[in-house]
Amino acid sequence: MQYLANSQTETGTWTGGEQGPGVTGLGLMVFLASGEDPNFGLYSTHVRRAVRNIITGQDANTGFLGNSMYHHGFGMLGLAEAYGAVDERNLWPEGTKEKRSIGQTLELAVRAAITSQKRNPTGAWRYSPSGNDADTSVSGSVLVGLLAARNAGIEVPDEAIDKAINYYKSMTANSGQVAYTGGLGGFDESIARISIGTLVYAISRRKDLPQYKATLNYLRGKIEQPVQGGWVEYARYYQAQALFQGDVDAWEKWNKLLIRQLKQAQAADGSFRGQFGAPLSTSMSLLALALNYRFLPIYER
Repeated sequence: MQYLANSQTETGTWTGGEQGPGVTGLGLMVFLASGEDPNFGLYSTHVRRAVRNIITGQDANTGFLGNSMYHHGFGMLGLAEAYGAVDERNLWPEGTKEKRSIGQTLELAVRAAITSQKRNPTGAWRYSPSGNDADTSVSGSVLVGLLAARNAGIEVPDEAIDKAINYYKSMTANSGQVAYTGGLGGFDESIARISIGTLVYAISRRKDLPQYKATLNYLRGKIEQPVQGGWVEYARYYQAQALFQGDVDAWEKWNKLLIRQLKQAQAADGSFRGQFGAPLSTSMSLLALALNYRFLPIYER
């Protein structure tokens, strides 16, 4: 936490690796998940900076956050978790010209995501808001953002959630493996994508689906196996949430291993170094731990 607080810029974001509203949104969620009062606590200044950064960076015409639907999804998620928790009377410095509220920004972002989905023949999302294909990784960030916005009270049509879930169903094998893109085929050992599939089925309240049961069973069989290949922090971020939503006993076993792994991996300055750069890798690692505390609505069962 101290590393993230000290490395946040005056404008509210983080540099040194991947940067943009998605990184800012995840950093914001770490501060919100700390248990400190977001309006008067130890990290209240950092919370306000991050929220302001996401709001001012939004395209006022399209509602798009950043330069990728990844950033849009994670930025939307951060705003949804801040909505209702952050007192906007203290958000802007005195004398600042009137800005969009968190709710207005979130509504615009939701509209942008739904407009992008309507244009897309797959019913899901790709890197560009005008993309006509999709992948299960980008789509996970956008869909979880939409579900968090809906939880926060923003109107999200059921049709949008149903279309996205149908896309995930088409990308899930009977084994529980989840393909990346391009329709059926391409199933492999991607704990990140299998976790994303499990999570979106769970929080969209579709635990009745055979695809959900298949993905969860796959994860249950891998809780003692370290993530192979790249994107370790990204995989852990989703695996924590998927197991917590699906099987608390399995999550508790996995969580003990996670704590041990993170203790060994943490640098002297408190950060975690990974492929995305230290700020984002640190945020994702801490959010994987945040399920222990359940302060954020998106982390409740």
